[in-house]
Amino acid sequence: MAGMPLSDDYPVRRVPVVTYLLITANVVVYLMSPMSALAVWYGGDLMARMCPVELYLLRWAAIPAELLTGDQVAGTAACGGGDFTKLPWLSSVTSMFLHGDGFHLLSNMVYLFVFGPVVEDRLGRYRYLGLYAASGIAATYAFALSTGVDDVPLVGASGAISGVLGAYLAVQSRSRVITLVFFILPVRLPGWALVATYFVLQYFLYISVSLFPGGGTDAGVAYAAHVYGFIAGVIGGLLMYRIRWRAGTRLSDVY
Repeated sequence: MAGMPLSDDYPVRRVPVVTYLLITANVVVYLMSPMSALAVWYGGDLMARMCPVELYLLRWAAIPAELLTGDQVAGTAACGGGDFTKLPWLSSVTSMFLHGDGFHLLSNMVYLFVFGPVVEDRLGRYRYLGLYAASGIAATYAFALSTGVDDVPLVGASGAISGVLGAYLAVQSRSRVITLVFFILPVRLPGWALVATYFVLQYFLYISVSLFPGGGTDAGVAYAAHVYGFIAGVIGGLLMYRIRWRAGTRLSDVY
């Protein structure tokens, strides 16, 4: 998307605690990882960090081959392969808190900061957290199925955040979002137009790159995870919001 969202005009009714905690967790995990330049205990230069990064990703990232077969992928002989036992299904959760670099982290957290509070307010904290996790897990497994038995690690909160955008489209698309178009010009755009454009772009890129070997990746971008995470968010948002609304109706009938 040729722009960056800055704020949504929907007036949230309470502090979006879950969103802020998710952002904090993502930032802290990144700063403590070997991908962060601040984590000097992993070494001061790129060459010294090659093995720490490989072993870190082997342990915590989601690897399609592991998710589909249940067999742990071995590392390179040069790095020792890693002395740990991994639960592949658990990596579909831990991988959501890993990011390849600072820009990857920043772009994800900006979208979560803008759209997360709205969805959290509309769904409620626990439903919102459940939707975030379920969207991320669904996106991870869908990505694995689209790539096949591949050993390229998948990291990032993009699948879960795409789920948040999908839920936003389902439960609160009438807001307007201030967006930096081409990262320069601030413009107020309808929220539904912004997130729908995001989905169309991700879907187009997913289909385009899927025509070539790689199964939905281009320069390290997992478009398949974005697409399926968004779809999961739309479905989850509709179901959760309808359940919440019906429960609220019953309570109002009683009181």
